[in-house]
Amino acid sequence: MAELASAASPGEGWQARLELRLEALRGRTRLVHCRHTGPLRVQRVFYPERLPSGAGAAVAELQLDGGAAPAATEPCHIYVLHPPGGLVSGDTLQIEVQCHNRAHALLTTPAATKFYRRRGQHLARVTQTLHLHGATLEWLPQESIYYPDSAAQLCTRVHLDATARFIGWELHCLGLPAIAAALGSGAVRATLELWLSGRPLLLERLALGGESLTARWGLARFPAFGSCLAYPTGTMDLERVRGVAAGLNCAELILACTIVDGVLCCRGLAQRVDHLRQAFTTLWRTLRPALLGREAIAPRIWAT
Repeated sequence: MAELASAASPGEGWQARLELRLEALRGRTRLVHCRHTGPLRVQRVFYPERLPSGAGAAVAELQLDGGAAPAATEPCHIYVLHPPGGLVSGDTLQIEVQCHNRAHALLTTPAATKFYRRRGQHLARVTQTLHLHGATLEWLPQESIYYPDSAAQLCTRVHLDATARFIGWELHCLGLPAIAAALGSGAVRATLELWLSGRPLLLERLALGGESLTARWGLARFPAFGSCLAYPTGTMDLERVRGVAAGLNCAELILACTIVDGVLCCRGLAQRVDHLRQAFTTLWRTLRPALLGREAIAPRIWAT
């Protein structure tokens, strides 16, 4: 990956940043802070999920770290928007999300993140940092697509405390398989990290080039791949998702699930990234009731 390492300067493209802070107030998760620079923002906060009938009036106040917090919180759905629709060399996107005080948020994107062909020796960079303090976060972005000859760096770090709950995924597609266009001379580095109270639970680092797509030690000609994570989980959760995965596995889609240090890790390879996204969505629908106590309600943007 020498080419990617030598292209480490950010360049002069779009420099965008988005900061979000969510808290539970009066039984509902609210966006209490939103700051953006450059072409990165949120459209609005949606509330497609309602608490069970009568729950709002019956919410009990619990003592947490010396303060009061509602025992049940209405989740919010937030769509992270990047109006240009894709990144070129030199573009940098930074997203920082803080979830506190029993907040429950689902974050997604309206479309795939596209990394276009490299220009010069600059990278396209995306850095996403998620902090959960006594809160619940569902991080469900749509896929990242790496165009032929692109140079991209994607880093996602999730910081949890002892009472946090998390479900999230990362989806990737190398090249444009629909037109038989591979990554070519492109290079991708992807990092996915999960930390608990400053201790690493999962550190995943991928360094991919054109040969990674075809080599048997790499993706073995599966252009789409990804990871779906959930925390905290146990053996019953693993049994549930393995049962689902067994029914989905076929020649064009391979799923494998395990638990490491309480983190449920589901890995996937596919010939089509939309099929992998559908499979991860099925796993999310399976996990959500047991882990978060709510039936899965898909963001409306996924249906457009």
